[in-house]
Amino acid sequence: MKATVRRFVCLLPFVLAFAAGASSNPAIPLQVEIGYLGRDYPEPLPISLVEPVITDQGVQGARLGVSDNLATGRFLNQSYHLDEQITPKDGDIVADAKALLQSTRLLLADLEPEDLLRLADLPEARDAVIINVRTSDDDLRGVNCRRNVFHVAPSWAMRADALAQYMAWKRWNTWFLLRGATKEDIHYANAMKRAAKKFGSTIAEERTITFDPGNRRSETGHQQIQAQIPMLTQSPPPHDIVFAADTDETFGEYLLWRTSVPKPVAGTHGLVAVAWHRAYEQYGGVQLQNRFLAMAKRQMTERDYMAWLAARVFGEAVTRSGKADISSLRAYLLSKDFQVAGFKGQGMSFRSWDRQLRQPIILTGPRSLVSMSPQEGFLHQKHLTDTLGIDAPETACKLPG
Repeated sequence: MKATVRRFVCLLPFVLAFAAGASSNPAIPLQVEIGYLGRDYPEPLPISLVEPVITDQGVQGARLGVSDNLATGRFLNQSYHLDEQITPKDGDIVADAKALLQSTRLLLADLEPEDLLRLADLPEARDAVIINVRTSDDDLRGVNCRRNVFHVAPSWAMRADALAQYMAWKRWNTWFLLRGATKEDIHYANAMKRAAKKFGSTIAEERTITFDPGNRRSETGHQQIQAQIPMLTQSPPPHDIVFAADTDETFGEYLLWRTSVPKPVAGTHGLVAVAWHRAYEQYGGVQLQNRFLAMAKRQMTERDYMAWLAARVFGEAVTRSGKADISSLRAYLLSKDFQVAGFKGQGMSFRSWDRQLRQPIILTGPRSLVSMSPQEGFLHQKHLTDTLGIDAPETACKLPG
């Protein structure tokens, strides 16, 4: 017994030294590098001086998302870093993408459709996980879908279906559709026509608006608009609501209070269908709004939210799976186990057939929440949120496996 005690006493300094060394050299943290790739696209100018010019949409949301990942990662021995790359208007998006892909295969893509496809089709991006945080283009979830591209941005079809469900609930079933001439306007208008057919509404007339507001900030600008909008909307067929597809901000804002027939407005203006809005505060959303305001010194935009959510998707996947390799993360994102919280009252997951994040859509006016879709009474066999957008039987996306 005494010999055993003596041996323990002799070994005690070595035990203590080992323990001290172990505490001063903890296990190496799991390093998670997230890339953010954007481009300096031309943005519509604010309609009035009331709206500030924002030059850092998207990236600020990504920064907050990575910060939230770090807050959780500290307890799990995980470390997150955001590598930002904003390509100038005349810059080489392919070269910047290749440089970013040298450091990470986890990317947040704040890109228009053409640039997003350029990124996705790079050989270097073959095994990447790219999350689209900007474009609503339905073709990117359909005929132009890619195995390595996931979408947290709602599609045009999801936005249109969210509004159409509300119109069905209100029994405003006859629409007067006004659209601009851009590709995005046409895509949203097509999604509205599809949604009308899907939910039992009718497009009484579709009219293309080519409108130059001129110097809308001049002293007489409002008088010119006041005279022009009634002329552009005169003699419409009977309708319950005006639907506007004006992504370029040329005429949509001027429809309210100025149409020849007094009707409510929805679409890109009036009642809008969005992933996020500064007026949203349900399900603890005000907490996210306040944290973003404290960090960025401005309100959170929809693109900020989508970039934040994409960063949280990566953080949630790494935390829940305990892995950071690309093949494991991709498999986990598409599994039944994956869900990400987004302050919308439910966990959100990716559709297996087109990599679209299923999520409730906010319907809001300029300053207050109106509703959230899916609306009550619209049912689905598996997920109520799959009543919004393209469901599995109708998808044009053909991915291996």
